Amino acid sequence: MSILVDKNTKVLVQGITGTQASFHIRRSVDYGTNVVAGVTPGKGGITYMDIPVFNAVKEAVDETGANASVMFVPARAVKSAVKEAVEAELSLVVCIADGVPIKDMLEIKNILKGSNTKFVGPNTPGVITPGESRLGIFPENILKKGKVGVVSRSSTLTYEAVLEINRARLGESTVIGLGDDMVIGMDFIDPLRLFTDDEETEAIVFIGQLEGAFEEAAARYYASMPRRKPVIGFVAGNTIPFGHKMGYAGDVLAQGKVTAEDKKEAMRAAGMTVVDEINSIHKELQKLFAPHA
Repeated sequence: MSILVDKNTKVLVQGITGTQASFHIRRSVDYGTNVVAGVTPGKGGITYMDIPVFNAVKEAVDETGANASVMFVPARAVKSAVKEAVEAELSLVVCIADGVPIKDMLEIKNILKGSNTKFVGPNTPGVITPGESRLGIFPENILKKGKVGVVSRSSTLTYEAVLEINRARLGESTVIGLGDDMVIGMDFIDPLRLFTDDEETEAIVFIGQLEGAFEEAAARYYASMPRRKPVIGFVAGNTIPFGHKMGYAGDVLAQGKVTAEDKKEAMRAAGMTVVDEINSIHKELQKLFAPHA
């Protein structure tokens, strides 16, 4: 199984006729992603890369039954694109754009309240279930189908985590990039819950970053879960000295006093296994899945 996306997910692409969209959607279609529609205002009625294009998301959903969107729209257009997606009752939206204004993101979070739409991003490599569906810009060739779920705040370290899982010869169930921006949609909590409920996911790799309080909130949630799966965690930024200000919003609020070590301690206290070096993840996975004597 998987979470969020699979071979049955019907994907529409907001901004399908753009250059970046064209490149990545071709790769996604070749990978097997079920892309059923594109949306570009003013270009409705054409066919692009053998995909029908519509003027509006609701029109595309009504005609094709699409239930998820990947957005290749400029940062300034993200808010209106999310509003369209929510009004069309899409279950998932993945936003690639970086530089979405914080004010817009706060308004987006308000738009999402009370809806059934999950928003991943912005500034994310996306969501991918190996061999089934790719929403975003993941280098799909590095993934292998398996039993370890990945949720990460760092785009680059997401790929490193995947390579570590492959070194352990386990493969991935679903990989989720939450996004690098200081205000994001989905955080760690939904993936922890969904991976726990997924029968084929047997362990979770959790990659945090220094800024914000997402890791501490996730640790509290994990500690409270009545049923838990093993989590192996890593937090980027361990070499930064205590009191060094990173310039992130969360760090400003904490006056530079929250370190990666603080986050790791919270994760350990919650029952997660935490490594100090990302290249130690495969060793912990091998221990976890080693045959019992």
